[in-house]
Amino acid sequence: MRVALVILLSIWGLFRFDLTDDKRYSLNDASKELVRSLDAPVEVTIYLDGELNPGFKRLKRATEELVDELGVYGSFSRQNGDPKTLEPFGLTPTIVHERTQDGRTAQTAVYPYATVCYKSRTTVVSLLHNTRGQSGEQNLNQSMENLEYAFAEAIHSLTVTEPLRIAFLEGHGELPEEAVYDISRSLSRYFQVDRGVLGDDPAVLDNYKVVIIADPQTRFSEKDKYIIDHYIRRGGSVLWCINGVRFSHDALTKEGFTPVLPLDLNISDLLFRYGVRVNSSLLQDVQCLPVPVNVSSDPMQPNFQPLPWYYAPLLLTSQQSPITRNVGQVSCTFVSHVDAVGGEDGLEKEVLLATSNASRITATPAEVDLGDMNPDPATFKYAYIPVAMRVEGVFPSLFSHRLPPEGIKETSVQDSAVSAKQIIVASGSVIRNEWQHNEALPVGYDRYSGMTFGNRDFLTNAVLYLADDEGLMSLRQREITLRLINTKRAYAVKPVIQVLSVVLPILLLALTGVIVTVIRRRKYARM
Repeated sequence: MRVALVILLSIWGLFRFDLTDDKRYSLNDASKELVRSLDAPVEVTIYLDGELNPGFKRLKRATEELVDELGVYGSFSRQNGDPKTLEPFGLTPTIVHERTQDGRTAQTAVYPYATVCYKSRTTVVSLLHNTRGQSGEQNLNQSMENLEYAFAEAIHSLTVTEPLRIAFLEGHGELPEEAVYDISRSLSRYFQVDRGVLGDDPAVLDNYKVVIIADPQTRFSEKDKYIIDHYIRRGGSVLWCINGVRFSHDALTKEGFTPVLPLDLNISDLLFRYGVRVNSSLLQDVQCLPVPVNVSSDPMQPNFQPLPWYYAPLLLTSQQSPITRNVGQVSCTFVSHVDAVGGEDGLEKEVLLATSNASRITATPAEVDLGDMNPDPATFKYAYIPVAMRVEGVFPSLFSHRLPPEGIKETSVQDSAVSAKQIIVASGSVIRNEWQHNEALPVGYDRYSGMTFGNRDFLTNAVLYLADDEGLMSLRQREITLRLINTKRAYAVKPVIQVLSVVLPILLLALTGVIVTVIRRRKYARM
């Protein structure tokens, strides 16, 4: 019997079985390979401690179980930490508001953070992932889904000795540095962020992992298109944030209207070759941001009321893609739509952002007038119009069987078999941040409502995906089924459960004693 027990324990140590439906206790192969590649121990300090509600206790337990699971494939240790040690990182607690059973409101400060230390380098992992408009249970469940990716990304960042380089393109009226300051600061945690013009060297972009083209306003030359095409053929990744229409914010602010015209950037043939078309259309959506409008007829007594600004849609995110999974709505203004073209071109295409189920498309040229704020609801007859798309595969060259443009140093063009990635967003405003009191506001922040939307998460995830060669972004597709308890019913049957929990074991113990006594009496009565 003892030998069988030893063999059983040995087998349990060698083989681990996860019998849960959502495989919540199993690690992705990318995580295992990352941990196996480490050549020094990892120390994890968890600060989520104290008086926690059941939801945060589940999050803490899931964090501890994940660290223990990582320890199966590498050298990991974990401990609980004092939140005071988080002050150098500038991290503040999360205030949890709860209503007790007797109707009172209680506030608890929790620190949903952990630190990961590897070879004297330390980084912070945020354990709580909040999405606007979702319940606390849903946000906590999404936080548990995101744990493996959060720790894997943190560990990977500590192992990188020289950061990858990304570049914002200049020279075509793109957004200036201050207008993309917030997303640049977010990306600087992972990359070295540069800016620059293309010049005449086709290899000028070869040292960059991702190139970002943020809201260009002037035409691309054939030489610029050739350099971008050359970069993509060699496996480079590009994030396009481009408008399909031209408009004037100043005219709209001062005069109350602006003409909207097609914006010709001379890249339609390039994008068409890559299987995507950005249309010169203007989208409106009933799911949109509000804008304050003076509804008073007396100029001496203005009365500003919030009215829906249909030209500022709140875009829906795909929950099937690791780029946009668990990302909240994305805000932008004067949006166009994208189409997948090319048919069977061997490219993988996926919609990332789309409008709601009540949208409409306006052809250009057109005019946007603040005096016309009440369009006919019956005209919003389109649903889920694509605004952003991911395209991946081996892209054909626009310049195949063509001479290089004048001024290019290279004299020959060869098609490449290297797979590449691109993300095309038909809006330049999606990446723009505003300033207030000499401070950059978060990208996706709406001054009027005071809400911050999911722009930063979307853009950061997009660049991380484009630069991901290890497959770590696939960890964001983990899904844990949320099984909610009916709180009202639980409180109703609470006394019954308490009584059964106390009385039933005693009755079972007494019944077992009676049965054993009767059996023993019968057994020994025959002797």
